Amino acid sequence: MNREPGLSVRLKLTLGYAGFAVVAGGLLFVTVWVFLLRYVPEVINNPQPPAPGRSRIPVSFVPNRSDLLRAFAPRAAVVLALLLVFGLLGGWVLAGRMLAPLTRVTHATRVAAGGSLSHRIRLEGGQDEFRELSDAFDSMLAQLEANVAEQQRFAANASHELRTPLAISRTLLDVARNDPTHDPGELVERLHAVNERAVHLTEALLLLSRGDRGNFTREDVDLSLLAEEAAETLLPLAEQRRTTLDVIGGEARTSGSTELLSRVVTNLVQNAIVHNLPTGGTVTVRTGVHGCTSTLQVENTGHRLPPDLVPTLTEPFQRGTERVRTDEHAGVGLGLAIVHSVVRAHEGTLDLVPGPTGGLVVTVRLPGTP
Repeated sequence: MNREPGLSVRLKLTLGYAGFAVVAGGLLFVTVWVFLLRYVPEVINNPQPPAPGRSRIPVSFVPNRSDLLRAFAPRAAVVLALLLVFGLLGGWVLAGRMLAPLTRVTHATRVAAGGSLSHRIRLEGGQDEFRELSDAFDSMLAQLEANVAEQQRFAANASHELRTPLAISRTLLDVARNDPTHDPGELVERLHAVNERAVHLTEALLLLSRGDRGNFTREDVDLSLLAEEAAETLLPLAEQRRTTLDVIGGEARTSGSTELLSRVVTNLVQNAIVHNLPTGGTVTVRTGVHGCTSTLQVENTGHRLPPDLVPTLTEPFQRGTERVRTDEHAGVGLGLAIVHSVVRAHEGTLDLVPGPTGGLVVTVRLPGTP
């Protein structure tokens, strides 16, 4: 923004300090006048002559009001001038010391604007307003640096994931072009499967972006109804994998997007079914209200998960070795990332805890509504 040139803050503070010093001195002199000089008479009567026969004692000089003013005014003007000079010099030094932390904050801002988000101010000293500003700015830079790194990592992973189906399609087309006897039907089927995976990945990326923006219409949503709908939709998949699917608990109302929250419940239940024991597994979906919070919990059986793997499952394209699948239910690595994004946009929390005997316990907590 183009601004007109003006006085610096340091100069303004200096003038303010000097002005206050001069005003304080002037008020002191006014106080002397009001409470002292005005009670001195303008005309001083001569003392009575000595009585006859007594020695004549010399009478000392008694100044009147005019005499005091002539003696007091020049010296008062000199003192006011000294106060003005002292206020200017002292104010300039004091303002410079007070604004030194702000200069460091400004320098850090310009460094960050140039693209270096790793720079920190780290002001020393006790707690005050400038230190609070510095700490808040450092926290903002740390969060911004983490977000930028996450976005860069996400962009790289997304590019890699999108490149895979394109590379497969190109390979299939090259093989078909170099081998005229290749079955066209098989080529079409394989290209269709690769294209479907690319479409699912693109839709998941769009949904993840929408959840991050949080620009959706809020309405009253019952998580228990969404859980029943997801269980009914995914029941054939559970029966195919010989997995028991149960939905228990009461209503859990919250405010949000029905479409996005439905995707949250569906993703969690589908993940719980797919990443389970080969046969004889169980998936339990619980809904309820705890205080002012509506909860949705999805628990499944399965292989034991390393504790250090669980926190990374909500990151985009992060998969554990036991979670990578190559069958028709292979995901795109965005299921829990979408869940985390949507829950965060609804001002809720997502907790992932390894099951005591294996599997995963996922708990979604959202603000409840009456």
